[in-house]
Amino acid sequence: MTQEDGDLDSLVRKRLRALRVAQGWSLEELAKRANLSQSSLSRIENGQRRLALDQLVTLARALDTTLDQLVETATDDVITSPTIDAAHSRMRWTIRADPGMSVVRQRLTEPPPENQARMRAHPGREWLVVLSGTAILMLGHRRFRLEANQAAEFPTMMPHAIGAEGGPCEILGIFDRDARRGHQRDDGDGDESTPA
Repeated sequence: MTQEDGDLDSLVRKRLRALRVAQGWSLEELAKRANLSQSSLSRIENGQRRLALDQLVTLARALDTTLDQLVETATDDVITSPTIDAAHSRMRWTIRADPGMSVVRQRLTEPPPENQARMRAHPGREWLVVLSGTAILMLGHRRFRLEANQAAEFPTMMPHAIGAEGGPCEILGIFDRDARRGHQRDDGDGDESTPA
């Protein structure tokens, strides 16, 4: 076994134990869920038993993770720089583990449109948090006031728009693939209203 193999072996064992502890499970409980003996699981975690692929797959499933996540070692690209869209006062970061997801930071200065015809709907889900100021989220016929540190999550098939109240505000949003595509299409339509 090379040093690199030994490091991976140790890392996987530490992850197995950390995931079990994070779930609040005893060795006995995880062993039952993975259909292993408690002593076998203990020896796996402590490095006294060889890691077998079939057991790792079973343990990953029992811990609600994947084999890929258990053995992942890539940490070279941990820092991501945003793409900047100055025209929309927006910065966007793609989430490497799921390229369909992105994080967006946006400064809003205008109130949301009052006219429902100017609100947008598209497939997807959005989550956003107000970093500073006060935001107004129009969602269908409802109006929500969000202060700093408050968050909202909603399906984007509901007509929606967001804007500032009483001065500029900054939001940080997480868009799934469909929501991001919906906003990319909307950005080119010449509409000045700000999407959620």
